[in-house]
Amino acid sequence: MVLLTPGPTPIHPRVQTALGKEMRGHLDPEVLATNRRIREHLGILFDPGPGALLAAMPGSGSLGMEAGLTNLADEGDAVLLLVSGTFGERMVEIAHAYQFDYKVLRSEPGHPIDPQAVAEELNHRPYKLVALVHGETSTGVLNPVEEIAELVQAHGALFMLDAVTTAGMMPLSMQKLGVDYAFTGSQKCLSAPPGLAPFALSQRGRECLGQVRGWYSDLSRVAVYWEQEGYFCTSPVLLHYALEEALKLALEEGLENRQKRAELLYSTVLSLLEELGFSAYAAEGARLPTVLVVRPPQGLHEAEIRKGLYARGVSVAGGIGPTAGKVLRLGLMGESARPEHYRVFFKALGEVLGKSGLERAFEERLGLVAL
Repeated sequence: MVLLTPGPTPIHPRVQTALGKEMRGHLDPEVLATNRRIREHLGILFDPGPGALLAAMPGSGSLGMEAGLTNLADEGDAVLLLVSGTFGERMVEIAHAYQFDYKVLRSEPGHPIDPQAVAEELNHRPYKLVALVHGETSTGVLNPVEEIAELVQAHGALFMLDAVTTAGMMPLSMQKLGVDYAFTGSQKCLSAPPGLAPFALSQRGRECLGQVRGWYSDLSRVAVYWEQEGYFCTSPVLLHYALEEALKLALEEGLENRQKRAELLYSTVLSLLEELGFSAYAAEGARLPTVLVVRPPQGLHEAEIRKGLYARGVSVAGGIGPTAGKVLRLGLMGESARPEHYRVFFKALGEVLGKSGLERAFEERLGLVAL
């Protein structure tokens, strides 16, 4: 099966090999040494500045989201949530469950958050925390993090960034932007197996930790294991091995090179799909290069296209939230952003649509560039 969903993503052979290592205890010296190397790699990935907590929690990216919100804000704290799709709405659900005094700013579906609206809201009242999804997986929108971060920094609030579809495929400097907490999921841009939520918490964020009401998501407990090498919970050791190898692969290639690889493939795939009658869901100028979200041609239903592709060995995703039943979502993260996978995709799509020559057209349009 060619896996072209927006997560999980295909696994590199080196990562697959790492999964087959000998099982050890989570406090074994070899495992703790692996963790130290993971922290070093995460320091490059997130660039959070000195004094940051760097770790990978056992859980999905949603655990990373909940941990950020519940460690940086207490019940009754003013929190501004910037929502441009399903995963922004998940932040709202968490804020409601923990009884924050939260305000939601929403963009229109397919459009990014408006920095001017953020500026106006920040001038209206003080906030302890502002939270943003950098790349919204449900709509394929890339939000203007630089402009928003500047506003948040001037306001003096803490800034939390969901970097699930960007960290590992695009350069990110928390300290330059003024981000206090950022997280991702191992199965996204890093192309490791699902099950870990890598994150970075800045020194400033550590100094502002609130009265955490959770236990498993308490970052001070997480620090006991990752920094003091003491007992917190049983960690998925084999996933740690795989994550280390995936991080090494990403940093060996270089984050700027990975971004160029995704952008080139994104534009090539989209241009050919547009000729077939598909259209991008995200507004031009705000498109996330790691997740391509497209409406099907008029008269065709996305579910039938997905079913036809799957029968031919290609797995893509349908819409969720505001895009449910309306779109196809294609992953361009990590190992999925490879031309060989999209050659197979276009061959299968041609069979589904009754169009010949799509594989050849894709190769010609790409110019046989080695990615």
